[in-house]
Amino acid sequence: MAKKEVKTDLWVAKQLDEAEIMYDAQGSNVKELNEVLKTASKRGTGNVGYPEYVAVVGEFVLIIEDKSSLNKHINLTDKDIIATDTKSTTDYAINGAYFYAKHIAQNSSFKKIFAIGVSGDEIHHRITPLYVDDRESYKELPDVESFVWFSKNNINEYYTRYVLEETTDIEKTTEQILKDAAELHEYLRTYGTLKDQDKPLVVAGILLALDEIEYKGFSIESLTGDQIPGNRDGDKLLNAIQTRLTRSNVGPDAKRDKLMAEFSILNTSFRLNEVNETLGKTPLKYYTEFLYERVFKNIKYQKTSEDFIGRFYGEFMSYSGGDGQTLGIVLTPHHITDLMCDLVNISPNDIILDPTCGTAGFLISAMHKMLNLAIDDNQRKNIKKKQLHGFEIQSNMFAIAATNMILRRDGNSNLECSDFLAKNPAQIQMKGATVGLMNPPYSQGTKSDPSQYELSFIEHMLDSLVFGARAAVIVPQSSMTGKSQAEKIFKKSIMKKHTLEGVITCNTDTFYGVGTNPVIAIFTAHEPHDRNHIAKFIDFRDDGYTVKPHIGLIEGDSAKDKRQHLLDVWEGRVDAPSKFCVESTVQPDDEWLHSFYYFNDEIPIDADFEKTIGDYLTFEFSMVMQNREYLFDGEDNDAES
Repeated sequence: MAKKEVKTDLWVAKQLDEAEIMYDAQGSNVKELNEVLKTASKRGTGNVGYPEYVAVVGEFVLIIEDKSSLNKHINLTDKDIIATDTKSTTDYAINGAYFYAKHIAQNSSFKKIFAIGVSGDEIHHRITPLYVDDRESYKELPDVESFVWFSKNNINEYYTRYVLEETTDIEKTTEQILKDAAELHEYLRTYGTLKDQDKPLVVAGILLALDEIEYKGFSIESLTGDQIPGNRDGDKLLNAIQTRLTRSNVGPDAKRDKLMAEFSILNTSFRLNEVNETLGKTPLKYYTEFLYERVFKNIKYQKTSEDFIGRFYGEFMSYSGGDGQTLGIVLTPHHITDLMCDLVNISPNDIILDPTCGTAGFLISAMHKMLNLAIDDNQRKNIKKKQLHGFEIQSNMFAIAATNMILRRDGNSNLECSDFLAKNPAQIQMKGATVGLMNPPYSQGTKSDPSQYELSFIEHMLDSLVFGARAAVIVPQSSMTGKSQAEKIFKKSIMKKHTLEGVITCNTDTFYGVGTNPVIAIFTAHEPHDRNHIAKFIDFRDDGYTVKPHIGLIEGDSAKDKRQHLLDVWEGRVDAPSKFCVESTVQPDDEWLHSFYYFNDEIPIDADFEKTIGDYLTFEFSMVMQNREYLFDGEDNDAES
């Protein structure tokens, strides 16, 4: 066995040489790395531990472990997570490389690390890389045939393509604007000639730069229209953004790099950095002044969970003509995100997960509620840094969400730009999320791709939470009926593993202008639905919110009272008539809606009876006058028989 291991070692070394990668065997000539490895024993003794090879390529570290047998390539737990027990890290290539990479990430200044497991020989082999960060997480990457991707000339491209996934063809969308949407949209179009997907990124980038003003790291006056490369207005804004991300301790580096890539439009656009004759300044300076007065001050000093940047998205859609509905993008109003936080009874000790976070509206609402309930500054700090997790697949929307959290003093909010449905629920479960909040993409599922149904997102989220976690989702009413075969299967699968606590039918104008009739569904994760469990089905269409022309959905005078009544009924503090709340057992084939379970068992009063008789007589008279008395002939015949 020893000879086979040596053979594999020599073959790997040869591959590294061919890729012109400088490496060290059984240690590192880099002092910091070598010091860290002195305590990297796989057996957890705190003694020395060395991988087969260590290489530093630019800002990246390569950790390589190899085994002669393909059967010793990787060992996974029963939940398909890389096993980290002593035997696994000792006996398997990928497990060992991951162990060393994680140890280095946690105990050194090196944060961009590839753990590479190699098994087999020159003829039959596997080379599998992982990207490891200092958050004890890893990203699985496709197998490679050689080490050429990790050479000095190629590693940055590999990182960009496979770790940041910058080349992924993600259809971007037009997004946000607040009450000043029309005016700002006009300025962006007239003076910037920007693409729709770039407009909100310009806005978000400027807001981040403005946040550096209090640290003297940026000033609006510094935007002078200088045309020297490196000193243009866009360069100054990007420098301020970079400083802001660093000051906020945004990490890992992959996240920070992705954000900077999204904001690069600020210095790559010549038009934005050119002095405009009409304005007498660059468009960037004009936008910066506008945003400082109209938006930044609102965000900076906002103590409620109002999601100003989120409102930017919705308003901007209407002015730009973007069809967000075709992408399933429906941004949740803040009064709904607040309500859903209360329905799951969020506490300051909870860990929150939003798998489709959009502009981070749910995370903002949860954060504000938790901070208000926190008992001291240490708990508040922990909430911001460790207890808020989100995924967002759209890279530009991810940038807006990250900006939203940073501006609220949460620069380390554990947001990830990735496809939630592609994630292993068991791996996400390691985050320890006790509460799930979600507004998934709408109307994307088809018979050919049932994974995009809202119920698919719901099941995936529930599977990703810890045992006993609470979850609230807002989805179209149609998803609760389960009419397609795939949706029926999802409903059965959900109830087999999780408990449906109830469904609340919402105001049909909740997503005003979108044409969606939403419901809020509440679940308990990993507790199979008992056939005798009583769930609540509530008709909350009359929530006190009304549509005002040219403004949209606004809070009416009765909204707060009706909201409190809903919470009282939900928590069982008060009883309610069946027309508001029906309590019932539930089956997977049922329509999970109040209208399905509701039966009007109220005895009509005399006035109702008299009105019904009157309506009938009026109808009969009208038919007789139209020579359609034959409609009533059957009544006499029935009576005679």
